[in-house]
Amino acid sequence: MSAAPGSPSAEGRLRIVHVLNTVRETGNGIINTAMDLAWGQARLGHEVHVVSAGGEYETRLAAWGVTHHRLDQSRRPRALLRALRAFRALLEALRPDVVHAHMVTGTLLVRAARRSRTAGGPLLVAHVHNVYQRSARLMGVADVVLCCGTVVATQMRARGVAADRLRVVLNGTVGSPRLPAPESVAPASLAHPAIVTVAGLNARKGIRELIGAFAQAAAGAPAATLYLVGDGPDRVRFEAEARASGVAARIHFVGFQRDPMPWLRAADVFVLASHRESFPIVLGEARAAGCAVVATAVDGVPEALDGGAAGLLVRPWSGAAPDGDDARPTLAEALARLLADADERARWRSAAGRGLERFHVMRMVDDTVALYRSSIP
Repeated sequence: MSAAPGSPSAEGRLRIVHVLNTVRETGNGIINTAMDLAWGQARLGHEVHVVSAGGEYETRLAAWGVTHHRLDQSRRPRALLRALRAFRALLEALRPDVVHAHMVTGTLLVRAARRSRTAGGPLLVAHVHNVYQRSARLMGVADVVLCCGTVVATQMRARGVAADRLRVVLNGTVGSPRLPAPESVAPASLAHPAIVTVAGLNARKGIRELIGAFAQAAAGAPAATLYLVGDGPDRVRFEAEARASGVAARIHFVGFQRDPMPWLRAADVFVLASHRESFPIVLGEARAAGCAVVATAVDGVPEALDGGAAGLLVRPWSGAAPDGDDARPTLAEALARLLADADERARWRSAAGRGLERFHVMRMVDDTVALYRSSIP
């Protein structure tokens, strides 16, 4: 009989080391996923360590029974040499079964620092979260390349990584210890109908295009508002574009929120307007919050929305959908439609809530531990 998802392992305790640049609580999806994995693996009874330059999550890691080791991995020659020596010492002291690297620098440092597998070195798993980073192909030096979505695996294969070293474990966020249960959260006080996005304020997230689409849709919905939850390097430029949109008074820059759930709970429509996405965890959060979801049909977004069954997919900004379906509505058309029809919004809210089991954190944790075990001789 197989164990229930998230139940303690009967196959033996693993010693697992996660490696990433920092554990800052800034809304970074890579860090959030790594924290969820560390928590879930410790919950299963494994011995879990995290190596990073530190950050706000250190306190939570300690409360979860995870040991944090501070190590600067910045890309300065002297810092890298110090980090290489420190990794060698740490790996010799801990003798882990698995080192799970979440970023390029950590992957390369561990690859150089560890003993060979034949000499008793640990399994090195490189977790590709951001396949759009040019250097992501370097993560192919690991024993196993864990991809957060099917599109990521396809792109890593195109970059020369052997298919037999690629594994797919979909991101999961429902039940995360980082966030309260959606039903326990009071919705933020917003003007309705409210369109909400939670995203970094940078060009790849399609914020400029979202502002333009909202301005078009808002012409037929005089009460509609747009809330941009997040921060980023292009905020000043986007604020200027909002001022020039003709609907500036109805566009609100909320800034970064450690817990975006109140805004998700209050949203009439959640939008992800990205140009590129691997497998966005925010869509799982929006679905769990009960949002009607609209998103561009790019890369891993359709996979995160069950092929369009759980959210309204709109035309990508390139004009070419990955599945060839260029008859999709534009974002402006989709927003206008949902703003005008409360019944359709309700139908999409209901659709978003179906099949959320595959977005559960412990499903991701169980799948990842199973990957480790299948890869350790």
